[in-house]
Amino acid sequence: MAKLNPLQQQLLKAGLVKKSKAAEVAREQHLAHHAKSAQTQTDAQREAERARAGKAEHDRALEAQRKAQARSRELHAQARQIIADKHVAQAGEQDYRFAAGDAIRSVRVDDALRKQLASGALVIAQSGERYALLPRNAASKVRDRAPELIVLDHGQAASDTAASSTSEDDAYYAQFTVPDDLMW
Repeated sequence: MAKLNPLQQQLLKAGLVKKSKAAEVAREQHLAHHAKSAQTQTDAQREAERARAGKAEHDRALEAQRKAQARSRELHAQARQIIADKHVAQAGEQDYRFAAGDAIRSVRVDDALRKQLASGALVIAQSGERYALLPRNAASKVRDRAPELIVLDHGQAASDTAASSTSEDDAYYAQFTVPDDLMW
């Protein structure tokens, strides 16, 4: 039986309320009080748990973003190191001009380097503000790590166009010869 409060006890003594009715009201009040406090705690606990889960998800997303940025910086640094280690010395009296972004750039080459660039054996890669000549195998390593550093690759362009062109177009354009070593 639920405990009666002093007012309920006085009403019971005065005979204004039956004992069973007072006990029932006390039981209902007791249940309502405990159910309400338990429900508030559960709501508060659920809200706190939801906030913790949201914060944990936010922290995981930030950590994944930081790891991706760190990995990107690491790959970019590896590519720059490959360019620094494997570059071919630019020597020559001729300028080899190429498009880099919106501008026309040039590197100094001799006839042998010009032929290697035209055939795709050498690739031009960006090294800071300068441009470096790389052998094909080093360029493929750079392309795996940071493809935006490869500025000019005639060997790659040839394989892309060969895959996209049809044999009918190839037969038609075969009659026109375009020299690879144009001077501009």
